[in-house]
Amino acid sequence: MAATETQERIVAEARKWLGTPYHHQADVIGAGCDCAMLLARVYHAVGLIPAVDPRPYPRDWHLHRDEERYLGWVKQYCRPVKGEPKPGDLVLYRVGRCYSHGAIVVEWPMIIHAYMDERAVVLGRYDAGRLAGRDWQAWRVKAARK
Repeated sequence: MAATETQERIVAEARKWLGTPYHHQADVIGAGCDCAMLLARVYHAVGLIPAVDPRPYPRDWHLHRDEERYLGWVKQYCRPVKGEPKPGDLVLYRVGRCYSHGAIVVEWPMIIHAYMDERAVVLGRYDAGRLAGRDWQAWRVKAARK
């Protein structure tokens, strides 16, 4: 099945960020970003969510707290996906004590994410490296918000 225009726009916008260095709380293509700001900027750029800014957030909050801060932001704008994620969906991973890493689906099982291990925004498999064996959930952005 062919991707919708919206799905294609999401993936094209995410691809613009490839190679951007990983930098905690940054959100500038080519200069730096982290996984949260990548999602916020991509989905806003294609008109699916308003300009949101979840900052500030500690680099290691997910290691010391059970509070689902990341998931809470996602739930405001997305709905859970049943079955295989589609292009443009987002995948959240449990890292530490809660869901605290996000990625954008290109074509399952491939994702784009700002990954500290790679020190950049990268294209890779959803289950590669430290993501292997982690609990994950798929989400789809709801209808565009004005």
